[in-house]
Amino acid sequence: MDNRMKRWKREYNNIPIPSELDLVVEKALQRSPGHRSGVRWFAATAAALFIFAVGLNVSPAFAKALTDVPVIGRVVEVLTIKEYHIEEGGYQADIKVPEVNNLENSSLAETLNQQYVEEGQALYEAFMTEMERAQAFGEDGFLKVDSGYEVKTETDQILSLGRYVEETVGSSMTTIQYDTIDKKNQVIVTLPSLFNDSSYIDVISENIKSQMTQQMNEDSSKTYFIESADDPAGTEGFSTIDAEQSFYINEENKLVISFNEYEVAPGYMGVVEFVVPTEVLQDRLVSNEYVK
Repeated sequence: MDNRMKRWKREYNNIPIPSELDLVVEKALQRSPGHRSGVRWFAATAAALFIFAVGLNVSPAFAKALTDVPVIGRVVEVLTIKEYHIEEGGYQADIKVPEVNNLENSSLAETLNQQYVEEGQALYEAFMTEMERAQAFGEDGFLKVDSGYEVKTETDQILSLGRYVEETVGSSMTTIQYDTIDKKNQVIVTLPSLFNDSSYIDVISENIKSQMTQQMNEDSSKTYFIESADDPAGTEGFSTIDAEQSFYINEENKLVISFNEYEVAPGYMGVVEFVVPTEVLQDRLVSNEYVK
């Protein structure tokens, strides 16, 4: 491997850099005098890509040898750091705890990962307490807990990570909560942070109720609990979202509001989501950095 690396280095140093590349970089600098650091990065990247491409074309051995080099992964990784697995009679648990790696903001990564560890530990302890209580009374009950995570969205800027819990005791119930991370600015994006003020709550709520009504009119198999004129307080139906309602931003940069099973619909509907049109939100958005 050392000899191959030395050979690659010699080939790299002997590759001529085309004068056209200097011209492209110079034109970019002239067009964007206020963004020279970004252009320098572009120039370096362009040069590296050009050299890489030439290396592949002029050296079949170089190209073939690349198969022996590990591929660099994504900048931000989500891995399973801990797993609880219990199976005793009618009691089953499969709990996977995620860990976010490679965030430059180590404090943010530590906070998130500590939260995930505590959530997993609490879920495990609650399961064990219930199982041991039943066993102490000689009961052979039934409880199943399945918990894990899903990378819902990953773009150059956004990582939306959902953590779900499905509990089954006769019938099942699924809950899910999301964290949306701005990978470039290394911060957590919250729902309130997207908007100028709290008026977004009513705007989103009215749009969701409109979507619910439309879906039920178009598909008789769908049912939602919506407040009615006879129930103005919304005690028996959906009225408004919470200020910190579970959400994520999808790959099309649209805001998606999520509700847990039974929260706004009967159990057979499962977890339900609503994509809120950006034009409905535009006047209240702080910017179009995330939602477009």
